[in-house]
Amino acid sequence: MAKHGVEAAACGDQTPTFEESLEKLERSVRQLEDGKLGLSQSLQCYEEGIKQLKLCYRVLEVTERKIELLAGVDAEGHPLTEPFDEQEMTLDEKAASRSQRRSRPASRNVAADPEQGPRGGLF
Repeated sequence: MAKHGVEAAACGDQTPTFEESLEKLERSVRQLEDGKLGLSQSLQCYEEGIKQLKLCYRVLEVTERKIELLAGVDAEGHPLTEPFDEQEMTLDEKAASRSQRRSRPASRNVAADPEQGPRGGLF
């Protein structure tokens, strides 16, 4: 049985990068779309494409777990982050979390002049 991801890296096997897998997948798609391959070659090419697609999804899944969400900014201006954990939340919980992050008061000063309106946008 073939080794995957972390297991392969631990054993010294070289795992292709996301970009390499994506390039191989695109190559398989182009060959299949050209329609110049025979049936058995097309099947082989399709199987290789599926293998590369699975590798791409696996790399993306691991990468998503490493992403941290910006939760706010502390008094000194340092970013406050929380881990990105996509799989443990329902859609309703995700929406509530987004709503909470958006409704947190900004730590920047807001203009006191009502004619100018509040400051503190992105720029």
